[in-house]
Amino acid sequence: MRVFTVSDVHVDFDANATWIAGLSTQDYRNDLLILAGDVSGSLRLLEGCLIALVGRFRTVFYVPGNHELWVTRNDESKTSLDKFEKVRAITENCGARGTAWHDDKLSIVPMLGWYDYSFGKPGDELNELWMDFRTCKWPQSMGMREVASYFVAMNQPLFRPASNTVISFSHFLPRIDVMPHYISERNRILYPVLGTNLLEQQIRQIRSDIHVYGHSHVNRRVKIDGITYINNAFGYPRETRIAAKRLLCIYQD
Repeated sequence: MRVFTVSDVHVDFDANATWIAGLSTQDYRNDLLILAGDVSGSLRLLEGCLIALVGRFRTVFYVPGNHELWVTRNDESKTSLDKFEKVRAITENCGARGTAWHDDKLSIVPMLGWYDYSFGKPGDELNELWMDFRTCKWPQSMGMREVASYFVAMNQPLFRPASNTVISFSHFLPRIDVMPHYISERNRILYPVLGTNLLEQQIRQIRSDIHVYGHSHVNRRVKIDGITYINNAFGYPRETRIAAKRLLCIYQD
C-alpha cells in the first residue's frame, strides 16, 4: 500500500481535468490518495473529479479548499457555510473520506481550516485582488478569525495511536515558514491569506510525522521541528516552474 498526494487540481481548467481523466484505472487500486483541497468551485466538477478518483484509488481522503466555498451568482447557497455542507455531502456520497482513518500501522488525519491573519495583516492591494473577499459569503457575525476557529474546531477529537505513523493534511498552511525563502516580496503580499497557526497547534497535539498542505501552489518538502511538511500542488496550467504536475508518493508499506 502506498499513499499519494496532490492538491490544487483546479479541474475548471481543461488541461487539469484531462490529467485527472488520464490517471491509470489499475495502478492505484491498493493505494490511498490525499487530495488537499481546491478541486473546483463548481459542485458538478467537484463531484465528477471525486468520482473519477474514488474509482482509481482504494480510498480518497479530501478536505475542501477556499475555491470550493466560493458562492457565485449561479450557486444557490446563501453562505459559504451552506456551500461547505453541500461539499461535505458530495464528499460522502462519492465515497471519498473527510474524517480520520487508522489501521494498525498508519493514521491519516484530515484537518479543516481557513486563514485568520496569523501570518500578517492584509494590505490594500490584497484586499482588492483576493477573490475570496468577493466570492466567499459568511454570516455577519463572522470575521476571518471566527471562520478559521469554526473550521479548526471541527477537527476535534484528535488523537494519535501509540505505534502508528501519522500523516495529517490540510488545504491551508499551518505555519508560514514552510514557504521558501526565495519567494519575492511582491508575492509575499499573499501571506496573510495562506493559513493559520491554529492548525500547527493541532498538528503538534497529535505529533504528526508528515503534514501535507496545499493552497500556496509552491511544491516543497521541508522538515521543521521534527515534522516533514509537504506541498504537491498541481496548480494552474501556466504554473510549470513551481508545480511538478504529478502524483507524489509520500509513504509506502
